[in-house]
Amino acid sequence: MNSRQRRGVILLLLSVLCALGAFAGVLSVISDVESKVGPEVTAYRLAKNVPAYRTLDESVVEKTAIPERWLPDTAITDLDDIDGKIATNPLKKGSLLQSDMVTDQPELRRGEQEIAIMIDAATGVAGKIRPGSRVNIYATFRDKEENEVSKVIVDNARVIDVGKLTSISREREDERVDRESEAVPITFALGTLDAQRVAFAESFAVNVRLALVAPGGEAAIPEDERTYTLTGDK
Repeated sequence: MNSRQRRGVILLLLSVLCALGAFAGVLSVISDVESKVGPEVTAYRLAKNVPAYRTLDESVVEKTAIPERWLPDTAITDLDDIDGKIATNPLKKGSLLQSDMVTDQPELRRGEQEIAIMIDAATGVAGKIRPGSRVNIYATFRDKEENEVSKVIVDNARVIDVGKLTSISREREDERVDRESEAVPITFALGTLDAQRVAFAESFAVNVRLALVAPGGEAAIPEDERTYTLTGDK
């Protein structure tokens, strides 16, 4: 073996040693990263914006993989944990879904029943009524003499669900034409008599309005304040 061949063999050995050193370095980096990151677990994030108090289901979330050591204790990793839950606040797309973002839907109590009516968005408390809110329900009626009277038909009604804004068409008797408007289905938990009052008002009242009751202001409205007429106010 001449000197040129010896130099070639030495260079080849050096190249092999360098390659082995680089490979060992890569393995060391990978091992270090894995030791810091650890195994990944499946979590869920919002696939779209979700308004407050809307029911959650699989259609609004998507899977994501997160290192277990970086996963918050409140992160939801099982979709069964959102079954029957609603959003406590507006949820933004891309946010990691956590247990403090959801809550149970309000439930009926003994003697209560659900009743839902469409409330005109212009005459309701737009955007402020939510499950758990307390509202007074006002209805305006017109008698045979075309006199109008406003009545509190139910006070402190408990809201258990707020639906989506929906376009509706209603015929106004005074105009004899259909008018397009937007309404929101509101579901209440009421006793039998109050549910009948609400159903009657939706069917026969000229208008039905909701008034949001402030927390701590749930006292019953006195009987002499439950009916109003313009004539009686003069």
